[in-house]
Amino acid sequence: MSGSILTGCFPRLFCALLWKRLEIKDIRPSGGASSPFSVALLSASYALGAFNLVKSYSGSTFFDGWQYDSVPGYDNTTNGHVFYLDGAHANASHLTYVNDAGRAIIKVDNETVVSYPNKRNSVRISTEDFFDIGSVFLFDATHVPYGCSVWPSFWTTGNHWPNTGEIDILESYNLEQANQMTLHTTEGCSQAPNVQQVGKTNDTDCGAGGSTIGCTVVETKANSFGEDFANNQGGVWAAWFDETGISVWFWSRKDVPASVSGATNTIDPTTFGTPSAAWPSGSSCDISKAFGKQQLVIDITLCGDKAGDPQIYQSTCGGPLRNATYDTCYQLDVIQQPTVTTPNQTALGNAWFEISYVKVFTSDTAEVANSSGATAPAAPTSTSANGTSSADGKNDALSVHHMYTPVVVATLLAVASCLLL
Repeated sequence: MSGSILTGCFPRLFCALLWKRLEIKDIRPSGGASSPFSVALLSASYALGAFNLVKSYSGSTFFDGWQYDSVPGYDNTTNGHVFYLDGAHANASHLTYVNDAGRAIIKVDNETVVSYPNKRNSVRISTEDFFDIGSVFLFDATHVPYGCSVWPSFWTTGNHWPNTGEIDILESYNLEQANQMTLHTTEGCSQAPNVQQVGKTNDTDCGAGGSTIGCTVVETKANSFGEDFANNQGGVWAAWFDETGISVWFWSRKDVPASVSGATNTIDPTTFGTPSAAWPSGSSCDISKAFGKQQLVIDITLCGDKAGDPQIYQSTCGGPLRNATYDTCYQLDVIQQPTVTTPNQTALGNAWFEISYVKVFTSDTAEVANSSGATAPAAPTSTSANGTSSADGKNDALSVHHMYTPVVVATLLAVASCLLL
């Protein structure tokens, strides 16, 4: 009886369950298919959490590990009507701080009367570290900036734009209700046709407009930006930066999966389902060549090339006194006009981020480079009030990673055994 169990139904049932866990449909070779062992190795590594936490920005130390981009001071990337402050002045002006709920606030100055032709104070911060291909970024916010003239972004960029690429994970403007996700590259990179994604592709040429337009996908899920996002307690974005492609997901608060909300040490993006936006690597765009190591950036600008564009401004902030010209956004929403009552509070009262955390997970082979260019293998660190700040391999994330080693070995042995059935 026991012999029949070992050689009959039980192992086949076990293997069926194993295929299900690893999401393998059929890994036996057929007609030149991939090596079963290579597929099994890849699937097993993903299934067992191949992406390990290396950075967690949250709590009272959220701003540790970020640099304030105050040089040259003005918005030199999108021509917005803002001055970006350094850390000391941003903190003193209460434009960056951690609130009583332990969330990071980043905002535009909406209290100062600004006279023509001056700009309004704001903030742009970027991580001190650059993250290699083979990384997953999580961004959890309960409020993102919106309002006429307001243009917020959470994005990544290489150190030689556009040669090393840009990934816009969160970006929209004015009173839009949908997030826009975009890649910016040099000429010759485009989104492949018939991509499996939830969002709607607006532009496929990632190098369009001298790299300034990019290939954009508009979110079709509800509550991804603006007032609806805030009224639904925000949500979470995830971006997977991988040699096989780049994908972005969004979940409104009630839809955030447990695998994301509970991701403290490892994460598996293969469990996320269909992404909101996807740019697979291939003949249309070789991601590993178009993108270098990426730095995370959070900023809020005003007006500028998109939010202040007359056609865009008119369509997203139309109404009395808003027959837009190139100066309309600045005149109505950045500086105070005597014919308009407290326009700054009206336009900019919601121009602030409230961020629960930003997390970075990387594969074993990915490197983390600091802003000076020095590189090192990814090592778990944390800037959370509840975590450690170390790179010596003694924190929980690395311990969990080492704990997986015998599990991976056992899984691969099981896969090999199943292949022999």
